[in-house]
Amino acid sequence: MAPRGRVVVVTGASGGLGRAIAVEFARQHSSLVLGARRTEALEDTARSCRIAGGEAITVATDVTREQDVIELAAAALDRWDRIDVWVNNAGVTLFALLEQAPFAQHQRVIETNLLGAMLGARAVLPVFRRQHRGVLINVGSVLSELGQAFAPSYVISKFGVHGLSEALRVELADEPDIHVCTVFPYAIDTPHFEAAGNRLGQVPRAMPPVSSPERIAQAVARLPDRPRRRLYLPRIAVLGLAAHAIIPRTLERLVLDALRAWHISDQSEQVSPGNLFEPGPETAGTRGHRPPQVSTARLLAWLARRQ
Repeated sequence: MAPRGRVVVVTGASGGLGRAIAVEFARQHSSLVLGARRTEALEDTARSCRIAGGEAITVATDVTREQDVIELAAAALDRWDRIDVWVNNAGVTLFALLEQAPFAQHQRVIETNLLGAMLGARAVLPVFRRQHRGVLINVGSVLSELGQAFAPSYVISKFGVHGLSEALRVELADEPDIHVCTVFPYAIDTPHFEAAGNRLGQVPRAMPPVSSPERIAQAVARLPDRPRRRLYLPRIAVLGLAAHAIIPRTLERLVLDALRAWHISDQSEQVSPGNLFEPGPETAGTRGHRPPQVSTARLLAWLARRQ
């Protein structure tokens, strides 16, 4: 069957940013292969993609299982005989100190965020090499280049995703039409904070400025037209990275103070593994329900007083 537009594979497509990315590609009349653990929510994403103007099929996928990822790629090839874009988006989070949670929970974050992306790359790169073209998009984070307290395994995994992209670019240096793009978003308004594992016993909330998943998705969906090695969202995040390079200890102290004040609230939350090992509720949607505790302007003013 001839595809409509590009053939795009998206992992973690049942909600949040993955769902927004899938729908945005559908608006470009792409043919989508959607993978995630939550099958009902995944089907809801597929329906939204069809309404938006694309085609979509779903494959129940746990990115920590190699066979699942192989089958996700095979579904695209069986249906449309090619893959143009692969988006490694699936990810989980654990809010805990490194020494606080059972190590298996930290390990699960690494398995999902980093090893899952590696398995996705292993599945699609042979296809891209045969085609001599393709775009691999790895969803990293500003935390791929900057540390943060209370989520060490997430930071470690996202640094690894950055390293994965860098390694693959060298491996593919003789394939000019195969591109590896890394996206470095800051905070996004998704169910990420509600679904995460939590050993802190307190409620985590996003730190401003917070982007909508739709805004990030629009930028991601433009990458195949103009592939970029790195895409920081919002672009102002680059200023934070530059500041860290100049005054690392000062910035790290300020970040820790800000996280204690505004990221981890005084509200209590049940200690739970969240969606680390089992899929969360089948509720569909892209947005979260935990707005920041502080505005961007107030946070900047607070930081200025702390220096």
